[in-house]
Amino acid sequence: MTKWVYVFGEGRTEGAADMRNLLGGKGANLAEMARMGLPVPPGFTVTTEVCTHYYKNEHSYPEALKAQVEDALKAVGALTGRTFGDTSDPLLLSVRSGARVSMPGMMDTVLNLGLNDVTVKALAEQSGDERFAYDSYRRFIQMYSDVVLGVDNDYFEEIIEDIKDDKDYRLDTDLTADDWKGCVEAFKEKVKEELGRSFPEDPHEQLWGAIGAVFSSWMIPRAQTYRKIHGIPEEWGTAVNVQAMVYGNMGEGSATGVAFTRNPATGENALYGEFLVNAQGEDVVAGIRTPQDITEAARIASGSEKPSLEALMPEVFGQFRETCCKLETHYREMQDLEFTVERGKLWMLQTRTGKRTLKAALKIAVEMAEEGLITKEEAVNRIDPGSLDQLLHPTIDPNAERDELTTGLPASPGAASGAIVFNPDDAEAEKAEGNAVILVRTETSPEDIHGMHAAEGILTSRGGMTSHAAVVARGMGKPCVSGAGAIRVDMQRQVMLVDGRTFKKGDIITIDGSSGQVLAGRAEMLEPELSGDFQKLMDWADAMRRMKVRANAETPADVKTALAFGAEGIGLCRTEHMFFDGDRILAVREMILSDTEEERREALAKLLPMQRDDFSQIFELMEDRPVTIRLLDPPLHEFLPKTDEEIGEVARQMNVDPEDLKERALELEEFNPMLGNRGCRLLISYPEIAEMQARAIFEAAAEVSRRRGVTVKPEVMVPLVGLRSELDFVRGRIEAIAKEIDAEQSVSLEYSIGTMIELPRAALRAAEIAESAEFFSFGTNDLTQTTFGISRDDAASFLGTYQERKILEKDPFVSLDTNGVGELIEIAAQRGRESRSDIKLGICGEHGGDAASIYFCEKTGLDYVSCSPFRVPVARLAAAQAVLKKVDRDV
Repeated sequence: MTKWVYVFGEGRTEGAADMRNLLGGKGANLAEMARMGLPVPPGFTVTTEVCTHYYKNEHSYPEALKAQVEDALKAVGALTGRTFGDTSDPLLLSVRSGARVSMPGMMDTVLNLGLNDVTVKALAEQSGDERFAYDSYRRFIQMYSDVVLGVDNDYFEEIIEDIKDDKDYRLDTDLTADDWKGCVEAFKEKVKEELGRSFPEDPHEQLWGAIGAVFSSWMIPRAQTYRKIHGIPEEWGTAVNVQAMVYGNMGEGSATGVAFTRNPATGENALYGEFLVNAQGEDVVAGIRTPQDITEAARIASGSEKPSLEALMPEVFGQFRETCCKLETHYREMQDLEFTVERGKLWMLQTRTGKRTLKAALKIAVEMAEEGLITKEEAVNRIDPGSLDQLLHPTIDPNAERDELTTGLPASPGAASGAIVFNPDDAEAEKAEGNAVILVRTETSPEDIHGMHAAEGILTSRGGMTSHAAVVARGMGKPCVSGAGAIRVDMQRQVMLVDGRTFKKGDIITIDGSSGQVLAGRAEMLEPELSGDFQKLMDWADAMRRMKVRANAETPADVKTALAFGAEGIGLCRTEHMFFDGDRILAVREMILSDTEEERREALAKLLPMQRDDFSQIFELMEDRPVTIRLLDPPLHEFLPKTDEEIGEVARQMNVDPEDLKERALELEEFNPMLGNRGCRLLISYPEIAEMQARAIFEAAAEVSRRRGVTVKPEVMVPLVGLRSELDFVRGRIEAIAKEIDAEQSVSLEYSIGTMIELPRAALRAAEIAESAEFFSFGTNDLTQTTFGISRDDAASFLGTYQERKILEKDPFVSLDTNGVGELIEIAAQRGRESRSDIKLGICGEHGGDAASIYFCEKTGLDYVSCSPFRVPVARLAAAQAVLKKVDRDV
């Protein structure tokens, strides 16, 4: 017979800490504390498998469950000396939910279950305190009616407030036993009025109602939303924990509190928490009474005049401190504890891994490793790589007021405030005047680069997590909220409309790229802080990882940021980003719109010194570290003039008729330019582009090598190759230029030529392509697009629905599709190595900063990952964890 119920308590413990999948986190830890001999109120756990059964079988329970619950009630009764439902000596219960992981939003606790008009009198007689008994009874009715029966809690609070007003009381504690008796009757009348039936008096009916409410709360909207955000599978379910009641509200010798074994804000190794005398658990968090400090040191630091637990109950405090030490040592992790003192006796109600700030997490992990409590490997594994964004970018002060307008996609982390501007030129002009701005667009394009660079942050109403705005913002380390669909950007009127409000140019807004929130006004910020603990942990991680970590960067500022964050090379230098400034865009347009090769070469000659200077600055900073430079990749439409004014400006520069130029631009338009004449196709159509870029690269490499006394070894990457013959053609032009420079400057250049694998055909034909390529860099953004046949700029409109309907588990543009796109990468890596055993393999798409994708890269044996500069620490830590995870799985 399947076991659905596990009992724990003095002398009997059927569960253990390693059974959290079955018992939930709370149930497993209660069982473990009981096994350790700690003072835990006896109880039992109804397993998560019952929750799964409940939803698979039309909200019904397994046949054997009722009998097993009855047996468990008898076992708990035997341990406490009381009987559930007994009218003279009743066993009273608390009922709590408990999933595998802590999940805010699940059913609230129900305390004092089993009380009714008869058992409340028995409780009053046993305790010798009638006021305590009826206070407990009204709490039960209030909680049960709210969380089980669905009666709004505000009704009950109004009744209490009316009594206090009538009697001129200030606090709940001023109410007498008779006051609470009257309150109980008023509560029951309100329940009958709202539901049309009486409050349940039968303790067994009360218990099964509470159990059902716990399971039902697993599917309420707030729980579903939390699971979606945190990737918690629906099939995990929740357990139900039922325990014998202990009372912190039995007079001045009783108390209840919460505590952490270390400070969750700073990580300091000192008890941190608060308690209330003569109170039940919810009083501590309700905010009605001011809690007291647990330790005397904390009381002094806070300036409180109320006594600490250490001073008020020294013997209990000593037991509690010893228990905290035992639990932290046993779990080898900071613990979050709930406790109750009933007439001088300590009871432990819960222990779990404590939530903490990232600053605290780093300090705790490092100190525990140095104390020998955990290993350095465990310390490295305890930090979520994605959470490092909190350290690397400004964030909104948690205590700041928020006038939230809407929420979009958290496309690039960090937060920024500034005046609204609607076009990139205004952003640049305002920046020059020293003003902070937020660039607001329907969506961005490569022509907006200068404005994006000038802005403090970017907000778009369209686009997904890998839209142009998102990708470029992450590369720049700027906050970005994309796909904020509730916003309408009216470019004609230069206004932003949202939720019935209108914002014009110059109005201040704040964007939070970590949460996706858009706020009206300026929010208070916290600046990033890189502590010594951060550096120490990163040093440990670097010693553990195998893969190198490079950065995607193409400006000196990007390169400096990347190096500061520990990048070991440049994995993607996108040369097209160098073409959009001032005179450069004019020269590029002149080159594109020229009719002859000669005219194109004249235009390219203007770009050559600019490109050469760009590469010189990068090589100067990188010295002999690897730099992968991608030749011109995007389709021509991104560079073409769009307005009559822009066409006129290019026409004047080229000394041609604007109408002729307009006609030429129309000839170059493509129906689907992202699948048209771009990448290597562009370099084959206009080989002079590849020649100019190769010359700029090699001349810069020769000059910096000579001047700095280092050997610069550029890696020249040909994009969008699908045929070996395409790569051979472009490679021939690159090598020809290298030979010319060798002869002209009497140097012997060291360089390599490879390709970006971003087409399924390239992955499948990797063996023959590798005969011509010395390295592969997987461009997973485009490889995902071409494998799925999905435009990443438009995917946000339906991928959310796909995830809600479980067609896709994750957005494949955020976390690599390891089954489809991943299999193509594995095929390409294997076949590439078969042709060229020393081929260098890396990844340079947005997935290079995603921990799950990095694990896949480690498993596949890639040599490096490349990501935006601000995600380099994330990738370094994730790469170390990937090694540890792989080793653990191999074992």
